[in-house]
Parts: sequence; structure tokens; C-alpha cells
Amino acid sequence: MITPNVIKDIVQSGEGFNAEFKRSVPSKVKEISEQVCAFANAAGGVIFIGVDDNNNIIGTHIENKQRSAIQDSISDITPQVQCTIEVVEVDGKAVGVIEVPSGKNKPYVLSGAIYVRVGANSQKLTTAEQMRDFFQQSAKIYFEEIACKDFGIDNIDNDVLQQFKTLASINTTTNHEQIFSNLRLYTESKYFKNGAVLFFGQKPESFFEHAIIRCVAFDGNDKRFITDDKIFGGPLYLQYEQSMQWLRQKISIRYDIEGQGSAPRKEIWEVPEVALKEAIINCLSHRDYYEKGAATTVELFYNRIEISNPGGLLSAISKEEFGKKSLSRNPLIFGLFARMHLVEQIGSGIERMKSLMNEAKLPEPQFSTDGMFCVRFSRAKKTTQKTTQKTTQKTTQKTTQKIISLLKENPEMTRKEIAAFLGNMSEAGVKYQLTKLKKQGKIKRVGPDKGGYWEVVENTFKN
Repeated sequence: MITPNVIKDIVQSGEGFNAEFKRSVPSKVKEISEQVCAFANAAGGVIFIGVDDNNNIIGTHIENKQRSAIQDSISDITPQVQCTIEVVEVDGKAVGVIEVPSGKNKPYVLSGAIYVRVGANSQKLTTAEQMRDFFQQSAKIYFEEIACKDFGIDNIDNDVLQQFKTLASINTTTNHEQIFSNLRLYTESKYFKNGAVLFFGQKPESFFEHAIIRCVAFDGNDKRFITDDKIFGGPLYLQYEQSMQWLRQKISIRYDIEGQGSAPRKEIWEVPEVALKEAIINCLSHRDYYEKGAATTVELFYNRIEISNPGGLLSAISKEEFGKKSLSRNPLIFGLFARMHLVEQIGSGIERMKSLMNEAKLPEPQFSTDGMFCVRFSRAKKTTQKTTQKTTQKTTQKTTQKIISLLKENPEMTRKEIAAFLGNMSEAGVKYQLTKLKKQGKIKRVGPDKGGYWEVVENTFKN
């Protein structure tokens, strides 16, 4: 039976993928059985009766007649879900508790409908396409729900966990095991789920090599020349932060001084920062982690930014519903991002991206959803034609001067060694710069690729 302290911890962090609050027993008790059905079709969860929308424990009284009505309504779910109603006293207030396990015989149906949990909400699947898609997902099992038997508590990234606790308003004194249990990150056998590995693991890519985000900058509007190529691993939250930081260093940002004196400067990104955040988190949350042949990518061109992930739009979402409804391949991961308040209202992200681009007087983002999900953001023309090129030219000049200086000191340096010394460029980027310098006649290769060396042409710096 759940303890008062656990109830207080869950209530403090609010409703989410695995927690639902009710002030009192609703007049239509079917509302409760719908939530039970949704939890059973997901990772399980708890329903507290006697908690208001502001996360306050107000207590309630559940009459025997109400208890029977709730139990009868839950029994209408097929296959049967094993859960009971308990009353737990928390600081002198009675709270009704319904603990729902993740069902072993999905899908669970109530009155001919399937209910699923998405973020902090439950959705009813109403069309044949939606139900068919859910059956397919249930048949292969959500990737995030599978046990990762080689992952242990020592593999947890404690810094990310602490950041999660802060942003999710979880009591700092709550021990880690209780947090993982409350968030349904364990399987019944007490192994960590893949979703926990992806979100909190120090190096999830050591367990799933494809669980990375790749950020690539191109010289121009096609993919012929790469100027930077970075791969970010680690917990999904860090992948999100690192890719945003990478973009921040690449695109134009201006500042608006609000008020006077010591008022903070407001950053204005050439492509709205919030729209980029939405797109990256969407990709990390909804990508198909079964797909091992591709990674989540952020690609920067002179005229656009493309952010994409393996796995197109779920067939349960029609073209008319796109941007208005949300179903996720990874509801557990999506729910964790939502608890950190990095995901807004369910199903509103697409419309918000469009609105932000309109406010910035840029074309609305374009979406492609077949096989890969991709969102394309147009960059400002002035930035593309002037600012970006000037910035790129200055950066390139500094970089090439450094490369030439390195080769003067050590003509036998390899691309890998040059990239390591520069620190901000990949081997592919170094190869591109060396080829460019070679064509410009500033350096030449003496001998073979292996065993040879670079020769710097005299008077290279006179220009």
C-alpha cells in the first residue's frame, strides 16, 4: 500500500504521465475508469481523490456507494484490470488512492473505446486508424518500456537527475529509488526501463548506439561541403541543451535592452529560439528508437535549419489532426520532458512553431512526415546573405590561420590531431579546410596520405 510520504512527494511534483488528481469523486464515475484504462494501456499510474488542481491535499470522503460505483465501472474494462480503492490518511486528511499497474494484456478497452495516456492527459482513440496504430505499438511493445538488464543505479547521471528534481519541483530529500518508482521507471522485475536509460543514463549511447543527436553545418544550401559535424550523446536532456548551444554559436543573435540601467538583455534569435526548442524536444521524444539506421539530426544551411528524427507521423494522426492531436511512440519520455516544463500543452507544439515564425516575419515551418519526421525553418534572408557569410568568413579566416600555424610547427599533424587542438571542429571540417587551403595554393601535400607531410607555401600570411 502506498504511504503518506509517497503521496506527498507525488502530489508536490504535480500531475503527469503517471499521476492524475481529482478533488472528489466525480458525478460520472466513468471519468475515473477512463483514467484507469489509459494508465493500464501505458506504464501504469496512480489516481488520487482529494487533491485539487493546485497540488493541494484537501481530503475527501468516499461513501461505500461511491466506492462500489467506481469498482463496478472499472470492472467494465476488458481485459480485467486488477486495482482497488484504498483510503490513506495524509496529515489528517483522507485521500482516495487507486494504483493502476501497467497492463500485460494490452490493449484495454472501455465501452468499445481505447484510452491512452499522453503526457498529463488521457486521450480516447476514436478512429479505426488510431486503434490500428495502437494495436501495432502494443504488439511490438514500446521501446522505452523494455527492461535494460545491464543498466544499474551507478550508471545514472546524478547532475541531470538533480536538474530534473529542481525543474519538476520534486522534494530534494526524496531518495532516488523512490523517484524512479514514482515515475514508473522500473519494470515489475525491478530492472530499469529503456526510457530511464535514455533520460537519466550517463551514456545511453553505450547501450543504444543510435541514441544520439548529430549537428551538422554545411557551407551553402546543399550537403556538398561540411564545415562542422558534432555528435552529442548522454542523457536526452543534455542532448537537447548541447544541440541548442551548438545552434546558438552558429546563427545570428541580436539583443534588445529592455528598460534602463541593469535590466537584462533579451536575446532575439534569427529563427525563434522557442520554435527550435520545440522541434528538438519533439524529435527526441517522438523518434523511433527501434530504428538503428539513423540518428536525430540538426542540419544548418545558409538558408534554412532542418531538424529531423527517424519515424514518420503515426498513422493514428490524420493530416487534418496534425498539429492538433498528439500521440507519442515514447509517452514515458515525453512525460518526463513535460514534468520539466519543457513541453507545453499537448498537441500545441506545431501551431506554436507556426505562430512564432509568423511573429518573426518568417515563412511558416515546413513539415515532412514520411519515414522521417522533419521540420524546416527558413532563415532570414539578410542574415543568410550578409551576416552569416561575414561571420562564416571571419571564423574561417581565423581557423585557417590556426591550421597554417599548426602545420608550420608540425608538418606531420593528422586531421584528428588538428581537430583535437582546435576543439571546435570535427575531422570532416578539418578535411574540408585542408582541401580548401590546398586549392588556394597555401599548402601542399608532400608524399602519400600516410607517411607524408604538409608544406606551407611561403608568404601565405601576406594576404
